[in-house]
Amino acid sequence: MSRKRLLPSDPVGFIQDCIRRGRVLWTYHVNMRLAGRFIPREAILGAVETLELVEAYPDDKYHPSYLVLGRAGAETFHVLVAADVQGDNVRIVTAYRPDASEWQGDMKTRRLKQ
Repeated sequence: MSRKRLLPSDPVGFIQDCIRRGRVLWTYHVNMRLAGRFIPREAILGAVETLELVEAYPDDKYHPSYLVLGRAGAETFHVLVAADVQGDNVRIVTAYRPDASEWQGDMKTRRLKQ
């Protein structure tokens, strides 16, 4: 029996609320990536008020996920967040600094591939 996939009505608001309440799980993948990319967890958590939706993946494998843009000081980064509405938490899947050759100046719009 499959469970009905629940989508947050306001994905960014749901992500922000979960982060503020400490309802955050860090995947093994993101733990490995953050160390190599020199992005501290504190930067991601501290960027909660700046989060903006970049892309939505409602049919992602385990939970609907959302690529969000965050800013902490002069740092700009993308974070892929899976939203577990039923479990009332989010899972940080990966994070990286967007490449200006792949993203337009707003860092939210992909450049067309040549």
